[in-house]
Amino acid sequence: MHGLDTRGLKCPMPVLRLRRALDDLKPGDRLHLTASDPATANDIPAFCTIAGHRLLMAEVKDGIYHFDIEKGAGESAG
Repeated sequence: MHGLDTRGLKCPMPVLRLRRALDDLKPGDRLHLTASDPATANDIPAFCTIAGHRLLMAEVKDGIYHFDIEKGAGESAG
């Protein structure tokens, strides 16, 4: 699984970095995102839905947001 650490970045940077990271992956590849901005709790799931990616896990541990995302296939994915 690939990893992306966006702790310390504020909206919209975590989503922009996620999009760029997913562009470099193949459909079906998975990525673990960590973030500290509370806005990611809404922004990351919304981005995954709109872009056609699959949100596998979303949780908060000690104020850090964790997401596991699977890259989708097709034109809407990325």
